[in-house]
Amino acid sequence: MELSAVVEIEGKHLKLTNLDKVLYPASGFSKRQVIDYYVRIAPVLLPHLKDKPLTMKRYPGGVNEEFFFEKNAPKHRPDWIKTVPIWSYGNKRNVNYVLVNDLATLVWVANLASLELHPSLSLAEDIKCPTMMVFDLDPGPPANIVECAQVARWLRRMFEHLKLESFPKTSGSKGLQIYVPLHTPTSYEETKPFAHALARLLEEEHPELVVSDMKKAMRTGKVLVDWSQNDEHKTTVSVYSLRARERQTVSTPLEWDEVERLLKKKDPQRVVFEAAAVLARVEKSGDLFEPVLKLKQKLPNLRDMLASGELQQIERESIAAHALARAQGMARKAERRGPPLARSTVVHPKATAGAQRVRRPRPGTDHRRSRQRRKS
Repeated sequence: MELSAVVEIEGKHLKLTNLDKVLYPASGFSKRQVIDYYVRIAPVLLPHLKDKPLTMKRYPGGVNEEFFFEKNAPKHRPDWIKTVPIWSYGNKRNVNYVLVNDLATLVWVANLASLELHPSLSLAEDIKCPTMMVFDLDPGPPANIVECAQVARWLRRMFEHLKLESFPKTSGSKGLQIYVPLHTPTSYEETKPFAHALARLLEEEHPELVVSDMKKAMRTGKVLVDWSQNDEHKTTVSVYSLRARERQTVSTPLEWDEVERLLKKKDPQRVVFEAAAVLARVEKSGDLFEPVLKLKQKLPNLRDMLASGELQQIERESIAAHALARAQGMARKAERRGPPLARSTVVHPKATAGAQRVRRPRPGTDHRRSRQRRKS
């Protein structure tokens, strides 16, 4: 029997449905517990989502069933849900993204079985200006998060040389993610080639462990330094977001000392945190990722630093040339798209839902067989 309830949150009424549905079968973690986690983590999570267009990753049947990404806000939503229209060059129309600026909206999103929250790196009011730069460290088996810790250490040293502070977090899945807060005037045409150049520099220095190319054939036993997330059209899983793994793991901020201990002890389980453990960490230490919200840092001019020899790396001239060529190519591509995107305005219109569905087959089933969409 479907168990539902109508709740009032900050003066807003919301119907919660299927509360006893188990979304994580291995642990028995239900939708009720998912919502409870997001309510309790909200004080530290909401500042990281505020005013950022959100892509929802929804698992209406649970983590072992099909899932889909949803960018366009669902048509049937409460009138108080805030959205922002952002032009999609691929679809040649506006997409109305949800803005999770308050607890009621966060609970509404959780009730949709959006286990994972993927915000933009930009604020809605200036979508072409990233507030941070991110590097996703993804291990190719048999490498694991321990090898990611080694690459994270090298990245941190590189950032320190550039006079940039960086902050690590677990992906909540297999790897680590390193954030460099900016909050200064910049663009993706600057941050993306900069990140790509640093990834290539790292690969040149440590070819035995680091790869910057996305091709899976090149990643066996190595760590992919994924620089490509620094893009207006891409998102990265939020800090404190649940992940759709076997158990209810969370993308968790770390201290650099924890990364060093992981590297020393070589025990991947040291940095696997489930929802309850993350709530306890926050209760004890607060939000370790708070500086990412405020710290202002200016992106260095990579061309000048490479030309002056400040970065002593192999083939620095060719790598700098690659970064500059990529930046110029991105600028030309932006020009061909047409007039620049106007500054977005927060609105409340309801729009037709748009979703991209991805099927996750259960063991022993035919993945080609269509299945009916389950209720959230």
